[in-house]
Amino acid sequence: MNTSSVTPLEEEGPLSRSRTVERELVHRTSVAEVLLTDVRPTSDPDAFEAAASWPRAHSTFPRDGSQRNSPLILVETLRQLGLYVPLRFHGVPAARHAIISDLHFRLIPQDEPPAGPGATEVTCLARVSAIRRARDRTVTGLRLDVTFAAHGVVFGAAGGGVRFVDGAGYAALRARGVRGGAPVAARSAAHHPEPAALTVNHPQDAVLAEDADGLLVAPADPLHPFLFDHPSDHVPGMVLLEAARQAVAYRSGGALTRPYAGRLRAVRFTELAPAARVLCARHHTTCVFRVLQGGTPTAYGTFSYP
Repeated sequence: MNTSSVTPLEEEGPLSRSRTVERELVHRTSVAEVLLTDVRPTSDPDAFEAAASWPRAHSTFPRDGSQRNSPLILVETLRQLGLYVPLRFHGVPAARHAIISDLHFRLIPQDEPPAGPGATEVTCLARVSAIRRARDRTVTGLRLDVTFAAHGVVFGAAGGGVRFVDGAGYAALRARGVRGGAPVAARSAAHHPEPAALTVNHPQDAVLAEDADGLLVAPADPLHPFLFDHPSDHVPGMVLLEAARQAVAYRSGGALTRPYAGRLRAVRFTELAPAARVLCARHHTTCVFRVLQGGTPTAYGTFSYP
C-alpha cells in the first residue's frame, strides 16, 4: 500500500488537526465521536487526503495493556469518510439516507502505531470509485477505499460500499424489513456474559447476551456513546460487527479476541426486535459469522486472527 501516488493541493498547506469536521456531515450527534479533523481533495479528482484523531479516551480503546487501538476505530473512520466525502465533495443532499452495503478492513500488526499520550494522529488516503448517479446526476452510490498511516508508515486499509436514498426510497426499503415472527425468549431468560469473557472494558460495552438457544444481539447499554450516538430504527452495522467479534472471543474462550482483518456484508436490515442471533464457526485462525433474525440471514462475514 502506497500513499505517495497523489498529493494534496499545495496551496492548502498541511492537514489541520486543530478541530473536528462538521458533525452533521459524518452523522454524529456528539462532537466527541467525530474522528476526522480535515478532509481535502488531492491532485487526483478521485482521491482525498484526510486527518483523523484516535483518542485513548475513546470507549473502544482496549484496556488490555496492548497500547493498540481497536479495529473498530479504523472501521468508524472509514464510515465517517464514506459519509463526509460524498456529502462535502459530491453534492449528495444532507437529507439522504446512507446505507452501507458492505465493508472490509485489514491491519498490518507489525506496523501498527502504539498509542501514545493523548491521541494517535492518523493520515488517510481515500479513493472513490464505482460512482452511480440518478438521471438528475445526483450521486446515489459509490465505493470508497482508504489507507491509514501514522508517522509516515501505512499500517492498515479498509473499504466498502454505500448508497444514498431519499425519504420515499428509504421508507420502501424499511417496509421490506423483518416483521412479525415468533418472539425470542424473554429477556429475563438471557444474561450478559462477564465483560472479560467478551473482552470488553465495561459491562455496558457488551452487545451480546446468551440464552438456552445461543447468542443474541442484545446491547447492555442502548444509549452507548459510541454504538448508539444517535437514534436508529434498526441495529447499526457497527453493533453487528462488534457483536460478531464478541461472539468469536466468547466461543473461543478468549483465544481469538482482536482480528487483524474482517469483512461484513449486510443483505437486509437487522431490526431492533426480535433480537437477532449470532452464529460463528472457527476454521484455524479464521472465523465465519452469520446474523439471523427470525431464521432469516441479515448479515454475514469473516474475521482473521494472527
